[in-house]
Amino acid sequence: MTAIDSSVDARPAAAKVTFSILLAVSFCHLLNDVMQSLLPAVYPMLKTNYGLSFWQIGLLTTAFQGTASLLQPLIGHYTDRRPVEYSTSAGMMSTLLGLVLLSFAHGYAMLLIGAMLVGLGSAVFHPESSRIARLASGGRHGLAQSLFQVGGNFGTALGPLLAAFVVLPYGQSSIAWFAVIALLGIAILWRVSQWGSTVRARPKVGGEAPAMPFPRDRTILAIATLAVLVFSKYIYMASLTSYYTFYTIHKFGVSVQQSQLMLFAFLGAVAAGTILGGPIGDRIGTKTVIWISILGVLPFTLALPYANLEWTIALTIVIGVVLASAFSAIVVFAQELVPGRVGMISGLFFGFAFGIAGIAAAVLGIVADAKGIDYVYHICSYLPLLGLLTLFLPSLERAK
Repeated sequence: MTAIDSSVDARPAAAKVTFSILLAVSFCHLLNDVMQSLLPAVYPMLKTNYGLSFWQIGLLTTAFQGTASLLQPLIGHYTDRRPVEYSTSAGMMSTLLGLVLLSFAHGYAMLLIGAMLVGLGSAVFHPESSRIARLASGGRHGLAQSLFQVGGNFGTALGPLLAAFVVLPYGQSSIAWFAVIALLGIAILWRVSQWGSTVRARPKVGGEAPAMPFPRDRTILAIATLAVLVFSKYIYMASLTSYYTFYTIHKFGVSVQQSQLMLFAFLGAVAAGTILGGPIGDRIGTKTVIWISILGVLPFTLALPYANLEWTIALTIVIGVVLASAFSAIVVFAQELVPGRVGMISGLFFGFAFGIAGIAAAVLGIVADAKGIDYVYHICSYLPLLGLLTLFLPSLERAK
């Protein structure tokens, strides 16, 4: 698989983008993340049904995202060397089984198992789907990564909306209805995998794998810097995705359904930011996008804990757009640093993002129990300061 990915890296920018495949993978990413986002979206209902504390809510997120975090880099590394046909469909099946368990769980242990199966589905889905998106990119890697990710962002945004209007009115068992979505995804991914197999079977172009653009030590430092930037981004994102509904209910006295709509607005803004980040990175450089995204969001995060309801909505929308533009740029930057390791890099960064968010959700839950939910947003508001570490990233444009 290494040689194949290297040939893809070597394609000229003028090569055609296979939009049908990109849109299919993005749509399946939407379906995948709709199902995955149902879990945090129904936290208020689960908290009431099972009498859970905030730390138990955080542990559910850890079970889901921790599983994905540990397995994604391993799966990506393995499939770089030995492609597994139709693995994306198998990942979607794991998510389906996890949702069925969550819908009919009789206790907290079954909720944890269901969350872990959903996490396993993510671990299998993301590295291979990201690789297929790069295969279809025609050299426009930022665009391809953004299109792939925006499907997931829209799916994550739709999850709370569907929870508010489907799961909350009809109860926990209605989560099982989303098995139909999983079956549709399995069918589409089966066809996408057939296309990927055909492309991989073609004679390679470009000969040997391109060398890394920087020495090993410099590359390791750059990857570590990117990991810290993902760390800052996803801890802050976890504070919103896991606890925003509780925060708005506590601070402003809105209803559960109103809080879900506010979460939907934030996640929709994240989707918009993802769309913008990749194409802009193709034009002005991924490092510039990372600068603007992570450090540029700081004034808005600092203002959020002091805002009223209207300004809270406005600020979280701005935060979602600006902060989300970084992740596509970070993944593409890392893939360029280590040519020919698309699956491993995608798995590492998607998995690291899941893991950081999962651990952060558990830690922030403990903080919320001890200090109150407002305190969480005060301490998290300073996280974008870590964007200053972008200074340690090398210039890919100069290397090229």
